[in-house]
Amino acid sequence: MEDEKTTCLQLFWTFFKLGLFTIGGGMAMIPLMQGIIVDKHHWMSEEEVVDCIAVSQALPGVIAINMATYIGRYKKGVPGAVWATVGVILPSFMIIILIVELLQQIGDNRYVQGALTGIKAAATGMIAYSAWSVGRKVLRSWFAWILGIAAFAAVAYFGVNAVWTIVIAVPAGLIYQMVKDRSAALENDTEKGGEDR
Repeated sequence: MEDEKTTCLQLFWTFFKLGLFTIGGGMAMIPLMQGIIVDKHHWMSEEEVVDCIAVSQALPGVIAINMATYIGRYKKGVPGAVWATVGVILPSFMIIILIVELLQQIGDNRYVQGALTGIKAAATGMIAYSAWSVGRKVLRSWFAWILGIAAFAAVAYFGVNAVWTIVIAVPAGLIYQMVKDRSAALENDTEKGGEDR
């Protein structure tokens, strides 16, 4: 759904700021992205953002870049996808070059190590919030809870590659939906049969 009001430059600047001020990687960016995309710009509904997260997580690559590309394409087609993607990548690209140069000179400093420990702890908290925020919107049925817990256990405790959990979850979700639709159709047929009598 291309939007006439949204410009490619606006997409670039929005995702540039997200890339510039978000610490902790792609998953840590999700709460900020949700706030900006849903509440500030009204580019998508909460349900659409959850779908965007699911698709972005299922595809290869960094989730933040995938989401920027998805949202850019959704709002302004291929040019929007390019502008949003460049916007979210550019800050990291510039900053990492500076940090590598800096850390080569002062990386062993204990204050620098302490700062990095604090950043990692904050990023972990942001990722945990992101999981909670997405989970409360997605885990609305017993099936979603079982699948979510099974996927977590498979990856966290049994070392299953995350790709395999997605590959298995897709047909499981399709089968669940088909069974659900069939049950609803049978229930409707039963009700109609009762009314006809």
